[in-house]
Amino acid sequence: VKLIIPWVEVQKLERTSNVFMTDTVRVTTPNKERDFSTFLNITEAFRIMEQLADVTLRRLLDNEIFDLDPGLQDPTQITKRDLEARAQNEFFRAFFRLPRKEKLHEVVDCSLWTPFSRCHTAGRMYTADSYICFASKENGCCNVIIPLREVISIEKMEDTSLLPNPIIVSIRSKTAFQFIELKDRDTLVENLLQRLKEVNSSNPVHCNNLQNKNQNTPAFGSTCVLRDSEPACPGTEASQSKERGECGKESSCLLNAEALRSDFHQSGMVGLDFGKSREQIKESLWDDHFVEYGRTVCMFRTEKIRKLVAMGIPESLRGKLWLLFSDAVTDLASHPGYYVHLVEASMGKCCMATEEIERDLHRSLPEHPAFQSETGIAALRRVLTAYAHRNPKIGYCQSMNILTSVLLLYAKEEEAFWLLVAVCERMLPDYFNHRVIGAQVDQSVFEELIKEQLPELAEHMKDLTTLASISLSWFLTLFLSIMPLESAVNVVDCFFYDGIKAIFQLGLAILEANAVDLCNSKDDGQALMILSRFLEHVKNEESPLPPIGNHHAFFSDDQDASPVTEIANLIHDSYEKFGDHSVAQIEHMRYKHRIRVLQSHEDTTKQNVLRVVIPDVSILPEDLEELYDLFKREHLIRCYWETTSPIIERHDPSRPYAEQYRIDAQQFTNLYRLVSPWTCGEHTDILAQRTFRLLDENMDQLVEFKGLASCLDVMYNGEMNEKIKLLYKLHIPPALTENERDSQSPLKNPLLSTSRPLVIGKSNGDAVDYQKQLKQMLKDLAKEKDTKTEKELPKMSQREFIQFCKTLYSMFHEDPEENDLYQAIATVTTLLLQIGEVGQRSISLGSGSDEFTEDFQPEASASDQDAVFTDTVKTPRKDSQPSPVTEGDWTVSFEHILASLLTEQSLVNFFEKPLELKPKLETAKLNQYSLRTNGMSYLSRGEHTKLNTQ
Repeated sequence: VKLIIPWVEVQKLERTSNVFMTDTVRVTTPNKERDFSTFLNITEAFRIMEQLADVTLRRLLDNEIFDLDPGLQDPTQITKRDLEARAQNEFFRAFFRLPRKEKLHEVVDCSLWTPFSRCHTAGRMYTADSYICFASKENGCCNVIIPLREVISIEKMEDTSLLPNPIIVSIRSKTAFQFIELKDRDTLVENLLQRLKEVNSSNPVHCNNLQNKNQNTPAFGSTCVLRDSEPACPGTEASQSKERGECGKESSCLLNAEALRSDFHQSGMVGLDFGKSREQIKESLWDDHFVEYGRTVCMFRTEKIRKLVAMGIPESLRGKLWLLFSDAVTDLASHPGYYVHLVEASMGKCCMATEEIERDLHRSLPEHPAFQSETGIAALRRVLTAYAHRNPKIGYCQSMNILTSVLLLYAKEEEAFWLLVAVCERMLPDYFNHRVIGAQVDQSVFEELIKEQLPELAEHMKDLTTLASISLSWFLTLFLSIMPLESAVNVVDCFFYDGIKAIFQLGLAILEANAVDLCNSKDDGQALMILSRFLEHVKNEESPLPPIGNHHAFFSDDQDASPVTEIANLIHDSYEKFGDHSVAQIEHMRYKHRIRVLQSHEDTTKQNVLRVVIPDVSILPEDLEELYDLFKREHLIRCYWETTSPIIERHDPSRPYAEQYRIDAQQFTNLYRLVSPWTCGEHTDILAQRTFRLLDENMDQLVEFKGLASCLDVMYNGEMNEKIKLLYKLHIPPALTENERDSQSPLKNPLLSTSRPLVIGKSNGDAVDYQKQLKQMLKDLAKEKDTKTEKELPKMSQREFIQFCKTLYSMFHEDPEENDLYQAIATVTTLLLQIGEVGQRSISLGSGSDEFTEDFQPEASASDQDAVFTDTVKTPRKDSQPSPVTEGDWTVSFEHILASLLTEQSLVNFFEKPLELKPKLETAKLNQYSLRTNGMSYLSRGEHTKLNTQ
């Protein structure tokens, strides 16, 4: 038994068990669930299946920001090693929250000297393009991130029994890290030195600074960015700056030198002395911690620092520590002048992103005085516009304004920009784009965590999508939009240290605190009210700042007194009760739920396309859905197996639904063979190519689903005159081209001779002369033209008519009534040839008779209304106007052909017999993939041996 299940049709992968099979892998597709068992190693097999599904689905359905590793570009060459390397790479970047461009090179078991514990801590060293990282084997015990641009030297030490295979990594802040028990130390050091050289060569200014470095490194002296002694950048935003229009040019490109919090320091209030004393205690605790664990980006990150973060970072240190925890400080130091250049390049430019930014500027923390002035608004405008200019794929998304506003309160303008980069591109991947896929994936993960950690609540609320929709803003704005600001910044502290894990566990703690009320809630609205009221009353009594009301809160004028929850206690509970999920577990759940989210988006796209097409065709909706699946699959097969194609485009979810999937001429030909009722043997491909040219009205070499559906609707459900009109259009320009192969060869058949009288024998032995009937038919056609309101189709030349006849002959091949059809078409063809010759002679002689003059005037091309596929027109076709028929040329019109075909009952029966699309679709589903293995493949090499990897 051979079974092919494309990964793009898989909706769910899960391990299950039942009474018959203890351990199985269940693969769910739109129409069926299949269980697979008897694996030699089911754990390994399932892991590889998840990785293959993730790679394929993200490559084909989520390529908006997804870039494949080189080893995965060719599906025929994918190996288990490649998949494992990619999975390890993604875990490494997620664990240490590093840029996506970072490539993992070595993973080495070792031990690191940790001075705070006065011993060596066992763990692993991870080396990448620009980083050396360490993670202890005991989760959370000790992690270290060392950017290579901070490294001064990497040296081997003498090998001893106490210190086997040691190396010393010295960094700028007069600190050294000692690693021991390194296997293959010489090769490792050689590779590290080579990468260190590359980093220094790409940062010559940084290299010079290392040589001339001041030995007295000030506090936070990492990469000369966070030095308190650093002079302020010249100039600030001019206070007299006027309000600008939506895309107005900045009157000054001078940037804010300090965080807005310091510029708009709110006056103290009675009763805040306690908060200030708490701030001083916190600052003292952090100072002590810096002495023991380090104060740069290379600090030892332990459970102790996590506890300090959970208490809330002091206001004076918050912005600096956000920079260190996110490693935005490295980006900032690596790109001197980059932000200023972006600001200058983006100033005054109008686009959709800048218009959306302007609309949201005054909605960003409007309750804070910093954003009640032009200084704060201008800084926010510059940061958001510069980021949209840097990353047009993301541009601007709602909620970025709220996040950036808070970043500007605690960091300098340029620092806030790099913090935004870190959040959007590393810490919340795929959150801020067209479809917010990342946020939706994490909502699905959150639902699973609710079922796992809060089963009673999950059982009461059968549909957890309600809670997921409520919590979406929690993830997108890090609680900044629904908590008081002085409380929400503590959440942001935890986020910058622990990443998305902090948001998951805090969300669970909030639901647990309200579980009883939520279980008693009667509807979704009441559940929303319960959570909103609770979050509005999460306070921070230790904050030195006066409370600031939240503009985005649901209930700001609460009549009933609600209990107040202290943010520090809420965060403490979240770590104590729900902090045991590791990065690896969260990433694994993201793998699983990304499949479901992507397929949900695909279903939405399909339903929107079908909703537009169904009213215009007579094809049954279920058949149209099957046809859409075939069309999409044809597009994806080509995308999957061919990495480079000059015409075919990747799936672009930012385009309108109808344009997200399009196929080129080769794909259309393959699909035509499978589903078209007009099969003509070897002539089928030629007819398919002409049909493609007819549908490709904007001449971009691509056809949308609506065009295919409309065409097949005519073939299967059209009246005879509609079918003949479609055939007619397929044999005149632009469908028929001058240089088309085989179009120049005339059809040699004695039945087409016009030298003999047009006399057809009847079954009763009588002979009928059609010459008189011919003249009468032409008169009738001329009269009918007077009553027509639409423009007629262009006339057909003799060369085009010959091709039309060849197509008809090919269509009748192997038909049960083949002989009768051949005889009938011979009669009609002879009649039409004589019509053309009569018209040609009459025009040449200038007879101008009533019955011929009007009938043979050159006519305009088909109008938009006359075209079969008017709704797919994008741009005017260059060759839509056929060359005018010169006087005396042989021509025949569509009306002549239709009237002649109607005289033969066998031809009428052939074109009016009912046709079923469903059997064709069923056969096509079985044969679509075999096309590429039966000599009609897209590629010349034999990938079919590895088709199962798809």
